[in-house]
Amino acid sequence: MAQQLDLRPTKSLGQNFLHDANTIRRIVRTAGTTPDDVVLEVGPGLGSLTLGLLPAAAHVTAVEIDPRLAALLPRTVEERAPALAGRLTVVEADALRLTELPGPPPTALVANLPYNVAVPVLLHLLELVPTLRRALVLVQAEVAERLAAGPGTAAYGIPSVKAAWYGEVRRAGSVGRRVFWPEPNVDSGLVSLVRRPPPPGDRAATFAVVDAAFATRRKGLRAALARWAGSTADAEARLRAAGIDPATRGEQLSVTDFARLAATGDGG
Repeated sequence: MAQQLDLRPTKSLGQNFLHDANTIRRIVRTAGTTPDDVVLEVGPGLGSLTLGLLPAAAHVTAVEIDPRLAALLPRTVEERAPALAGRLTVVEADALRLTELPGPPPTALVANLPYNVAVPVLLHLLELVPTLRRALVLVQAEVAERLAAGPGTAAYGIPSVKAAWYGEVRRAGSVGRRVFWPEPNVDSGLVSLVRRPPPPGDRAATFAVVDAAFATRRKGLRAALARWAGSTADAEARLRAAGIDPATRGEQLSVTDFARLAATGDGG
């Protein structure tokens, strides 16, 4: 199929196509899709995972940035699973720039995300599509570790806190290099997210504190948040108002702590 399109996978689009049938079955099984689910897939590529998802869901909405692949996917499904072709909607778009999706509201995100934009795409879609109840994404192993990390661990940082705003995140398995074409030079990991209500507070304000807290990881929060709060004294006052020791570092705080800290600017 790639030869037909004269397709050469590009790093700029993060294209590493999943082709191993056992891995695809494992992803679909781990995702736990039901016959009622509307699945959102990002970066379907040549369609291997799409073909695995279609029998397990009511509908699949696939978002593909490459116009050649977006045009090919419906034809691939028609040829290989004609009875399921009506369950597929293909959207040719950059997932990071999506503002709306056609068709029924997605309930699950299942995707082999492009490595170079995996975290921003995941966070954007969780915010854009509130009907998503859960997600299972395949990402670079190091990114999987960061997304699923808890407070106080070495991998805990901005992706961990922001993902935790939307739900419970955990590692859901490892995936080797040989199941991709071309083979990446890193291993991959599955990350599961189950949606839960966000902590009390404002998302944008909370994310601004998170960005500030981790911009200088080695500093205590009193110093790290000085610019965010207006001064070191203001940072200390807001930290104390939130019940947080000003000498604490950002990696010690949970997403709920950050939300509470952000709310101190509202007189909270």
